[in-house]
Amino acid sequence: MLYRQDKNGKEISLLGYGCMRFTKKGTGLDFEKAEKEIMAAYERGVNYYDTAYIYSGSEALIGEIFEKNGIRDKISIATKLPQYMIRNREAIDTYFNEQLSRLRTDYIDYYLMHMLTDVEAWRNLKMLGIEEWIADMKAKGKIKNIGFSYHGNTDMFLEILNDYDWDFCQIQYNYLDETTQAGVAGLKAAYEKSVPVIIMEPLRGGKLVNGLPDKAKKEIEQSPRGWTAAEMGLRWLWNQPEVTCVLSGMNSVEMVEENCRIASDATVGHFTDEDYALVASVKEAIREVVKVGCTGCRYCMPCPFGVDIPAIFSSYNNMFTDGKMEARFEFARMMGVRKDPAFADLCKKCGKCEQHCPQHIPIREKLVEADKALRPLPFKIGINVARKFMLEGRKEPSKKK
Repeated sequence: MLYRQDKNGKEISLLGYGCMRFTKKGTGLDFEKAEKEIMAAYERGVNYYDTAYIYSGSEALIGEIFEKNGIRDKISIATKLPQYMIRNREAIDTYFNEQLSRLRTDYIDYYLMHMLTDVEAWRNLKMLGIEEWIADMKAKGKIKNIGFSYHGNTDMFLEILNDYDWDFCQIQYNYLDETTQAGVAGLKAAYEKSVPVIIMEPLRGGKLVNGLPDKAKKEIEQSPRGWTAAEMGLRWLWNQPEVTCVLSGMNSVEMVEENCRIASDATVGHFTDEDYALVASVKEAIREVVKVGCTGCRYCMPCPFGVDIPAIFSSYNNMFTDGKMEARFEFARMMGVRKDPAFADLCKKCGKCEQHCPQHIPIREKLVEADKALRPLPFKIGINVARKFMLEGRKEPSKKK
């Protein structure tokens, strides 16, 4: 196993264990199977384990496994504050103490503000006193490193990144998300600030393995490298010095062994021109089956009316690679719960975007098409309900001012 360093010089394994998708058994999780998988990873050098308050049963499961096997002080736990459920200062303590209890520990190595989608979510936490709370927890040794996980656009990511002295961050990033979400611009900005970056969804939940079009699969199979689709995607990430750790939701010992093998020699600079050409060819094969030929260049931005054009087209295209329901849910999470959601129906059809599009996409026409596909009536209702629940609490602190 190879390692890269966090902000304090502590080594983090290139491969991290994403603890969201353990195998279910009955009404809970399969403890024996999960224990075998986690211990197989531990024995091969994986020392970073990522969970969250809302990952059903996950915190309690890994806490029990670490305690039973006596390895708590040999690994790092990353878990997350459900900031979207926070309505007052007291709630922060309540959730954090419950997490310590579940995890059977008295400190968290890497603690994240979970799923920030815009800068307003972070500002709300600041109004509730999160900065003072973090300082107190660090002083008491209950939190070693503080960070945030992010789903939103690059501009908002940069605002959050630059607004606090973060110890690390976590973003969705893979060879299809270079220009969406935080993107490569966000990755490099964090690196320049010496903020380690943890990568989630490196293979889009397996879609960049099992969901590839046949043409892309053949390109990979015929490559002299002999890599699988998963290996190509992981190595593409680890070739970048800005990437600190890549999370994988491994649910078999065989997958653990394979990913650890790859992480044992995936050094920066091992990618060749031929390897980059292979990735480019695979991406082109994917673009051939999607609906909008948007490359995410962002020449169409900013929209004078607030529409996030590249994000909408990215989500629309994901319907044809990741599946309709999954793409709609990701769109709702990424776009729907921002303070300013940037939906396509804000478009006034001025046409300014089309004047700058290198791909000559009929953007106004495609925005209508994309919005209809991404927000059918049930999803519109669901997004409105989610917005009411997650955003109404943000008003409370300002009323106290």
